[in-house]
Amino acid sequence: MKNKTILFLSAIVLVAAGLFTFQSCTKDFEEINRDPYAATDEQLPVGEEFKQVLQNIYSYSPAWVTQLQQNLIGDVYSGYMMPPTPFQGNSNNMTYDLVDGWNEWPWNVAYQSVMAPLASVDRKAGTNFPEFNAWAKICRVAAMHRVSDIYGPIIYSSYGVLTANGGVAYDCQEVAYDLFFKDLDAAITTLTPLVNDANATANFTKFDLVYSGDITKWVQFANSLRLRLAVRISKVDAARAKTEGEKSMAHPLGVITSNDGNFLVTSADGTTHPLNVMDNAWNDIRMGAPMESILTGYNDPRLPRYFESSLIVPGQFKGIRQGIAIASKSDYEGFSALVDLGKVQLMTAAEVFFLRAEGALRGWNMGGTAQSLYEQGIQVSFDQYGLGSAATYIAGTTLPAPYVDPVNAGNNAGPAGNVDVKWNDAASQEAKLEQIITQKWISMYPDGQEAWSEYRRTGFPRLYPVLVNNSAGKINTQAGIKRINMPAPEYRTNKEEVTKAVQCLGGPDNGGTSLWWDVD
Repeated sequence: MKNKTILFLSAIVLVAAGLFTFQSCTKDFEEINRDPYAATDEQLPVGEEFKQVLQNIYSYSPAWVTQLQQNLIGDVYSGYMMPPTPFQGNSNNMTYDLVDGWNEWPWNVAYQSVMAPLASVDRKAGTNFPEFNAWAKICRVAAMHRVSDIYGPIIYSSYGVLTANGGVAYDCQEVAYDLFFKDLDAAITTLTPLVNDANATANFTKFDLVYSGDITKWVQFANSLRLRLAVRISKVDAARAKTEGEKSMAHPLGVITSNDGNFLVTSADGTTHPLNVMDNAWNDIRMGAPMESILTGYNDPRLPRYFESSLIVPGQFKGIRQGIAIASKSDYEGFSALVDLGKVQLMTAAEVFFLRAEGALRGWNMGGTAQSLYEQGIQVSFDQYGLGSAATYIAGTTLPAPYVDPVNAGNNAGPAGNVDVKWNDAASQEAKLEQIITQKWISMYPDGQEAWSEYRRTGFPRLYPVLVNNSAGKINTQAGIKRINMPAPEYRTNKEEVTKAVQCLGGPDNGGTSLWWDVD
């Protein structure tokens, strides 16, 4: 099956945008081509659906779906990675000529493999399994805030409900975020009294691919997720953000504070991380130039934990600049490959410390100062990779390094940022925020979707602008891409409702229109 899938990936660059023909196993074909708003198999035991959901917030398999769900969007736009492959003659997502046939896949996966099975859980659980209803709410928010942060408006509150015109209504992003907070509140309220309930724990354990049935850790994750979303809206609704952020900290079970609470999804069947396939089997993804600039400039010991040294300049780590003209894949596939990954990582203790650090910087009660939480975030990230004390690194005063492309000097650039690691209380708020976000960006690797969202919200770290912009003026080169346009199939099958949804954006349905929380 792997060979057939690889053949499809190679063929994908040759087909016109939106036209997909592929060779894959029958099981995969049926799974990814079902009605996105249809219910899942009602014969499954209640709760079995969670395995499917947890493996598709970030899709485990097939790898080509993950490539379209996230890799050729968030992983690239975050600065983490860049393909050496000149897909469609360099006219593709990387150069802002957005490919509709690629960009519907975050939507397809979310509705086929998250929303549909969770609706099935809710129907079957009824009032008999309140822990499952609560768990479904957490998973729904964990998946759908990522989808909203790609497109903006999403189908959420009206999922499964037809309008008078036969369509399905959208929620504007502001409304969706309000619903996310309410769903997390409800879930946390339900689960907190059940942390020592043997029956509830046993029910979770059967289907839990993250915390092996530990309800306390699920509540802590839900609180941490609420904190993430609170920080996300801090520039557009400061009062709500502070309320929600402090609520997470005030909860008796609190947030994730150690690496044993990291949200890491285990494959139910031993499937390898899809990035390993893209990197090793296909040679379709490599290190991004901003990673080279920042990690080498800081002498960051996480660098060899993330990437291999390059073949193009043996002994050195080399990243590819985003949005460049690539004449041939062979020119850049010798740049730094990714170190093989294990479980899918969607939240870490380090990220949570950096969220708290930013909250403290904004005057929220986060259980510490901005500096202490920032430094704890660095240390817990070091702990995650077994790197020992971070004291020397935390005292570092070196800056990100200039970027040099050994293939084409026209791609060279200055440093991706102008702050060091050492905290300076006398620095401006903006400089402190840049330090916090830069370290959070390093620690969240390889989750490019979340890193891209934070870059759009803050402008940090200072990523390189694309050199080839094929958006026909729709996307500003310096500002960078802001979102992905609504899925093309929605205009064919749900036209009236998607047309209404676009009005929420306050601008055209293209990659240059900012999302609700992206106010800078």
